[in-house]
Amino acid sequence: MSTLIRLLARCPLWLLHGAGWLLGYASYFLSRNYRQRFHTQLRQAGYGWAEALGAIGQSGCSVLESPRLWFGAPVPVRWDGQAVVQAAYASGRGVIFLTPHLGCFEVTAPSAAQLFAAHYGPMTVLYRPARQAWLAAMLQASRTRQGLQTVPTNLQGVRKLLKALRKGEAVGLLPDQVPPLGMGIWSPVWDRPAYTMTLAAKLVLQTGADVVVAWGERLPWGRGYCIHAQRLEVDRQADVATMVAHINSAMEALVRQCPAQYLWGYERYKQPRQEVAA
Repeated sequence: MSTLIRLLARCPLWLLHGAGWLLGYASYFLSRNYRQRFHTQLRQAGYGWAEALGAIGQSGCSVLESPRLWFGAPVPVRWDGQAVVQAAYASGRGVIFLTPHLGCFEVTAPSAAQLFAAHYGPMTVLYRPARQAWLAAMLQASRTRQGLQTVPTNLQGVRKLLKALRKGEAVGLLPDQVPPLGMGIWSPVWDRPAYTMTLAAKLVLQTGADVVVAWGERLPWGRGYCIHAQRLEVDRQADVATMVAHINSAMEALVRQCPAQYLWGYERYKQPRQEVAA
């Protein structure tokens, strides 16, 4: 499997995205559960079939482009909102990047680190280690680059996030990722309760950091990506539940920008898993 990943990393982006479209549609037609979840969550968000049709193919693109982003040559990336990010860094309070499962979420953190780390310090990203040991080792190596450091989803990782923010650096999270039991609360997403991490909200309230919501638009025909970044206004006097709901609303607003690139097949409303002690 590692050999296949290395081979995919050498492929041009247009080929990976083309094959990804085929993979996305194959997964859609071959998995009844996937189709049902896709349409259930699409309807919950109030979208019709035509508005998110492209999301079927885009889901396959997100799979096949990953090896290229992890191990391959750099891909073209441009920014929409670079000044917003620079202003957030300039505040000196630290920056929290929040990115949903929209577009290419693997490209945002490395691109931000490449652009801003030399001047403002490294970016620290929270990640969940892969269950397979060989894949976990590969991803750890690929995601630890100059200007970018990763920390696991445990207490030690949270402490490193806090330390980075207090130094005025940036951290990155996927706030719509369902956390383990005990690490979140039930909060509305598209008017339906979804188990949502509290970590992003707590980091905002404990550090006073500036918040930037960002997502990586996948450009057509393998032309690369455009990262859209916006400042998120927050009430730092709010309680955790209110802040969690506010972040969920912000993620919904990002999805509205391009529903055809959201991972509607991601099981957002699933029950949280029980974390097993090592």
